[in-house]
Amino acid sequence: MSTYIVNPVVVRMEESARGSIYKSIVAMGLRSRQINDQIKTQISERMADVIIDTDEAEGPNLDQIAISKEFDVIPKPTFLAMKEMLDRKIHTLNENVPVVTDGE
Repeated sequence: MSTYIVNPVVVRMEESARGSIYKSIVAMGLRSRQINDQIKTQISERMADVIIDTDEAEGPNLDQIAISKEFDVIPKPTFLAMKEMLDRKIHTLNENVPVVTDGE
């Protein structure tokens, strides 16, 4: 398990102790999609600066290779979302708890 940034079993145990594991899974899934979209946007922005016409290039583009290697070391979005859930950066709403407002 040392290759992962977080142990999925630990996440499951902590989330089931806090409440509904299914809500936590949905929240982590949504967050991992957001993270994936952010990474794709960053790659697109960085690659747009270095893309050269293939007719002009004689060999491999070293800038593109360097950017690709940079993004290859980033952990998968799912594991980043699990880490955020463990660090309590992602919150789910519990529908069974009544919401108290100041006016009532």
